[in-house]
Amino acid sequence: MPLARILVDGYSLLHAWPELAPGAAPHSERARDALVRMLRKYHDASSHPITVFFDGAGRASHSVPDQSDRNVEILFSGAGRTADDLIERAAHRFLEFGAVLVVTDDSAERDTVIGLGGSTTDCHQFIQMAVNTLAEFADELKNRNRAERRDFGRPR
Repeated sequence: MPLARILVDGYSLLHAWPELAPGAAPHSERARDALVRMLRKYHDASSHPITVFFDGAGRASHSVPDQSDRNVEILFSGAGRTADDLIERAAHRFLEFGAVLVVTDDSAERDTVIGLGGSTTDCHQFIQMAVNTLAEFADELKNRNRAERRDFGRPR
């Protein structure tokens, strides 16, 4: 079954990947923006659509510009809801269209998603998967550029 969507617990991934925004607090706008930039690169390399969820209770609606598109969707939970609530609901709905992968270090959340029929990975495994995918993409791009220069006689 093809992968319908990757659902990411944003703050869980940020806590596991502080190198994305050195010196920034994991709940800061700078850290969120760095994560979204990395997820866009990962989408470009893998073609997997991604939704990243953040707990958003108490967040000023204007504090983060809407950067969502159909490839990388960014959602904040509202008052009285958590990102986990939204992830569970999205996993249930997307399973109708194919496999769903949830990225979180929350073991209770992973158990719930598995119970729904989805797949999960912890944040460190996803980080390794993303780093490897981006490295392979960069190598492939470098090889294609080298072949194009060779085929068209262009010097480097």
